This record gives sequence, structure tokens and C-alpha cells, in this order.
Amino acid sequence: MSRTLAVLYDPQGLIEAELPLDRAPYEALVTAVLAWTDPHLEPCDYEQIALQLTGHARAVAADVQRRASTLSKDSGRRALAEVVLREAEGRLSVPLEATRRCVQNRARPVRALYARLDRLTQSLPPSP
Repeated sequence: MSRTLAVLYDPQGLIEAELPLDRAPYEALVTAVLAWTDPHLEPCDYEQIALQLTGHARAVAADVQRRASTLSKDSGRRALAEVVLREAEGRLSVPLEATRRCVQNRARPVRALYARLDRLTQSLPPSP
């Protein structure tokens, strides 16, 4: 059996922009993580959850960035999106640690990015 592999060239991320994020499980994870007081997890579990949240936060940030870039430069919604994006990048740029605190600090940008994404989505005019 012969397999053919196709490589897609998508520098603007248009294909990714059309794929919906799997939001519900990550929102549930964020809610659970932020409610932790002392979960007693193994370091590798903290690290895995932090990696999952980091990857998802970056995907949501890309979506927020795409939507914000469609707004005018002097738009208040765009300015707020840029603030949230900078804060998220600041939190995500900190090296990972296998701790509860680190995981919770990865969950906060996911929550903030989704809130901003919802505001940007609400501000868009209806599609034809």
C-alpha cells in the first residue's frame, strides 16, 4: 500500500482559523485548577497539565489576535485584546515548574483569553 503525504502551506493560519477550539474541556480544567487548594499531585502531573494549558492558551491567543486584527487601530476592543494578549504572553513566557502555582498561573490566561474572545466575537457584525 502506498501512502501520499501532502504538506499544506498556510502562513496566515487560515486553515487553523476555521477549526473551532475544543473549549468545554479546557474551561472545565481551568475551573478545577483554579479551585485547587492542595491537590497532592505528582510533579509530572502538574507539568502535563501546565503543558496542556500552555498549548491551549497559545491557540486561543492566536484566535484573539486574528479577530482583534480585523478591528480598527483606534478600537477600544482591539486595545483591550492587545492588553490581554500581552499579559497572557507574560505569564506563558515564565519557565514551567511542576507546581500547583505554576499550573494555576497557566490557567488564568486561558480564562482571560476566552473572556476577551467572547467580547470580540460579540462585537463582530453578523456574517452574510
